Amino acid sequence: MLSAGERPQPPHSSPRVDSPAVSVTKGHSMPDFDSKPGSSSNPSTLIHETRPKPAHVQHIWVVTGPAGCGKSTVGNGLRKELGVPFLEGDDYHPKSNKDKMGNGIPLTDEDRWDWLISLRNAAIEALSPSESNNFHPPAGVVVACSALKQKYRDVMRVAAYGSPSVQIHFVYLKLSEEVLMQRVSQRKSHYMKSDMVRSQMQTLEEPQQEWDAITINVEGPPDVVQQEVIDAVTKKLSEYM
Repeated sequence: MLSAGERPQPPHSSPRVDSPAVSVTKGHSMPDFDSKPGSSSNPSTLIHETRPKPAHVQHIWVVTGPAGCGKSTVGNGLRKELGVPFLEGDDYHPKSNKDKMGNGIPLTDEDRWDWLISLRNAAIEALSPSESNNFHPPAGVVVACSALKQKYRDVMRVAAYGSPSVQIHFVYLKLSEEVLMQRVSQRKSHYMKSDMVRSQMQTLEEPQQEWDAITINVEGPPDVVQQEVIDAVTKKLSEYM
């Protein structure tokens, strides 16, 4: 069986952006999306054959990576380039999570669970017709979210399961632990301290064979990195035209 990151987003008949049917309550365990070892399926071929082609496609761009990789900077750059809303994942952490991280205490799966669901629901809401967008929803939304483990990314993927008109993509910002430590140590008035970077790197599961993930090396100059991200996103969008 393919994992959620390897299998295609399933086709549906309705073009609406519906809330996912999966319901979760606090304290429940993460869903198990583990793939069968040694699977010989080709994710790229499978997606090409089954990808739905609705008249209008909306995209969720989840910019991922550990603290200090530049998610907010890249996410805001994409917001300007694409002309779509931007959601800062840090804003959706409850105070208890921020307090834990500020005190150097790593978050558990349970801590991240409600945060991921809140952020996912906010992305769905941003793509839905409402008074705030004059009932003309945007073509997409950019979300900054660490999504360090595959099962965290699987939680976000549920946002696209309710409609064939929504496609989700992960833009993984890759850099070394040494560079991360340098960047985080220079940040002022932020709850994430440099001693949390090692914990995040230990938690990190880089996207491997996840068809909806784009990896960008971000150790270069910011303007070069931003252009590489824009080029990669533009190339991906061309597949839907």
